Amino acid sequence: MKTNYKQKLFLYFVVIFFLFAIGVLFLEQSREKEQKTEALEEKLDAYANLIDKILKGQSEQISGIDSLLTLFPDNIRLTLVNRQGKVLYDNAVEAYKLENHAKRPEIIKAYEKGRGTDIRTSVSNEKEYLYYAKLFTAYYVRVALPYDIQVRHFLKPDNLFLYYIIALFIIMLVLINWAAGRFSKSIKQLQDFTRAVEQGNPNVHEINFPQDELGEIGAKIAENYKHLKDSKKEIALEREKLLQHVYSSEEGLCFFSSGKSVEFYNGLFIQYLNIIIDTANSNPANLFRDASFEKIASFLTNRGKQDNYFETQINKQGKIFTVRVNIFDDNSFEIIINNVTKQEKTRRLKQEMTGNITHELRTPVTGIRGCLETILEHRMDPEKKQYFIESAYNQVLALSELIQDMSLITKIEEAPHSFKLEKVNISELLKNLRNDLEIQLNEKNISMEWDVLEDITVKGNRNLLYSIFRNLTDNVIRYAGTNISILINKYNEDKDFYYFSYADTGIGISEEQHLNRLFERFYRINEGRTRDTGGSGLGLSIVKNAVSFHRGTIVAKNRAGGGLEFLFKLPRMY
Repeated sequence: MKTNYKQKLFLYFVVIFFLFAIGVLFLEQSREKEQKTEALEEKLDAYANLIDKILKGQSEQISGIDSLLTLFPDNIRLTLVNRQGKVLYDNAVEAYKLENHAKRPEIIKAYEKGRGTDIRTSVSNEKEYLYYAKLFTAYYVRVALPYDIQVRHFLKPDNLFLYYIIALFIIMLVLINWAAGRFSKSIKQLQDFTRAVEQGNPNVHEINFPQDELGEIGAKIAENYKHLKDSKKEIALEREKLLQHVYSSEEGLCFFSSGKSVEFYNGLFIQYLNIIIDTANSNPANLFRDASFEKIASFLTNRGKQDNYFETQINKQGKIFTVRVNIFDDNSFEIIINNVTKQEKTRRLKQEMTGNITHELRTPVTGIRGCLETILEHRMDPEKKQYFIESAYNQVLALSELIQDMSLITKIEEAPHSFKLEKVNISELLKNLRNDLEIQLNEKNISMEWDVLEDITVKGNRNLLYSIFRNLTDNVIRYAGTNISILINKYNEDKDFYYFSYADTGIGISEEQHLNRLFERFYRINEGRTRDTGGSGLGLSIVKNAVSFHRGTIVAKNRAGGGLEFLFKLPRMY
């Protein structure tokens, strides 16, 4: 049966006190017996001295001892032994019958220390005696008492002290039991608390620990448990947030121990790893054996104590990846793989766009400057002067259109929330567009027709939707030629989108490799086309951005019967 803390504590105290009491009792009994033995020996020593005084150191006077035996107790045995061990006299056995006593224990002790005692059975009469021998000048005087019940009782310690020890032991048992109960109360509550922890959710505030040191310790443990539990919940919550962040991160993450064993990784890390490494695998640790990650492996092997960060770039499968290594304080580390192909492409496009913008701005600004310098530096007739002023004005208009188109693209990309969404009727929008461009259309004999139902409405921004059809129409007016038609129709629909076709019967684009680049900013099929025909060179780029703003897509293709056709979709209105 398993004992509890109180029983163990009680048992420990009982054993300790029992051993202590036994020790004290043994010491007291031994001491008391020693004292009584010394008293008896002193009495026997007095008898021996009396015998010596009678003999006066002369062993020849032995005959006088018999007459004095009446002065001694009846049961006393007197023996006189010379220095060589020969028995000269014995009142119990005739001396000549006794063997040499030189080897008797009490005689040997008396020879060494002057006196000696021994308890044994006599060889001569087979009685048990307490022998006491004392060495005098010419002989040993040995006095013996029968070691009978009377002598044993005299030498037996007093039992009063034993009774006292027993009574004290019983009282101590009661006190120990009480003290063990006091100690075990706090321990029992701690035990109940730990069991409650194992079973579920203990209520710390319901536990009332005693007002003592153990109770204070128990209360602190319970309070610390509460804080630990709350902290554990917070850590678990933060860990869950971190895991969600890692799993949803657009970067591939993998954590390694200091020994390069894998601790945790997300799926994107394996995806990127399989793009970079030629052979498919699902173990992130394989990257250390691949040549593409040679710089990473070299850094981890040869890094100094202060080298806690490393970054490199890997080009593989037409994609660009940045790989970063972060070393933590315990020498564990993380490897982050990020696909920066799109960012690199965007960076390069921005560089190209900056160059294109500079180039496009330089043309009208140079024209304006040239016209104004001509006017300022040369005298000319009013008609010629008017010509240069009008030329400068046209260049200002082109510059203004370029700035306006650039501003619109930037606004679509960076502030799409600023465009208000509303219900827009497509047929009504096309009618307004044809009225606005009627003069330009008539100049080139371009007809504009559409097969769109009157009730078709789109959810979008009216100005951006207008700019889609306006820029497509401007593109036809500038580049498609004369005596042509513009055909607009809705060729399909689903629950979310209307699908439109915008086509012309013009000259189209003979080299189809240009079709995929029509929507790039400032892209020209041939150098000087934009400047010769007017426009900012951003019209189709505005179209693509406006369609994307409405969650749509647009593509361009050559029409079977000649001309260009643009296919795009716009969200329908519910």
